[in-house]
Amino acid sequence: MIHNRTIDKVYLARGTTDLRKSIDGLAAIVQEGFDLDPFSPCLFVFCNRKRDKLKILQWEHNGFWLHYRRLEKGRFPWPDADQLEAMAITERQLRWLLDGLSIEQRHAPPEVSAEKVI
Repeated sequence: MIHNRTIDKVYLARGTTDLRKSIDGLAAIVQEGFDLDPFSPCLFVFCNRKRDKLKILQWEHNGFWLHYRRLEKGRFPWPDADQLEAMAITERQLRWLLDGLSIEQRHAPPEVSAEKVI
């Protein structure tokens, strides 16, 4: 399961990915294609060509999680790219994306980071 306390960053694989790849293939893309560590406490998100399916690769303790999401209607608003490259997004943007919304929500209130009670 995706636990917020264990996530440092979220990376999108811009463009499309062949989702026939499983854990080893996606981890190889992260390591060799993005020059990132697939064993880091990050989420790596991949989308298919039709933009109706996502896979999320996550390392936790002693093994990988592979999360899969399929939209029954509509498409994920996925960022284009001429080649596969990683794009860092926030966990909030990931939640929007998983709901089928754009990662650029212009009318969303800004996040507030409170440090003390007044």
